[in-house]
Formats: sequence, C-alpha cells, structure tokens
Amino acid sequence: MESAMPEGFRDFLGPKPERELVLLAAIELYREEKLSLGKAAEFAGLSVREFLYELRKRGVPLNYTREEAEEDIKAIEGLE
Repeated sequence: MESAMPEGFRDFLGPKPERELVLLAAIELYREEKLSLGKAAEFAGLSVREFLYELRKRGVPLNYTREEAEEDIKAIEGLE
C-alpha cells in the first residue's frame, strides 16, 4: 500500500513513518496528561519500559508528583 505522505516527511520521520507518528501522538497525549504512562505505552504499541526509554530519549519529563513517589515508597516499604 502506497502512502500519501510527501517524501520529505518520510525522510524526517524515518523508515517507518506511520509507527513514528503513532509514537509522537502517544507522547503528546502523555505530556498533556490525557493518557497515563501505561495507556500511552499501549497506544504506542510499546512496553512501559520501551516507552520510558522513548520519553527519556526525547527529554520528556515524567508526569510523576512528589506525593505519588512518597505513596509508592510507602507501598514498597509495606511489602518488606
């Protein structure tokens, strides 16, 4: 199936432009807090770990507050 995408865009987006566009959409939805980390990873077709790698690679900060970190620490401590 031939893509209607102009050649310049294809060069910019890499060898799999459709996949890159889906990833960029997932990142933006995550950045705008419209999708959680897990849902954004799922939307992009990646594992959470892979999605975290993509966020870091692109300099996108995590949507993770200090309060959430403290709650996670308490939960982990409770497992001991």
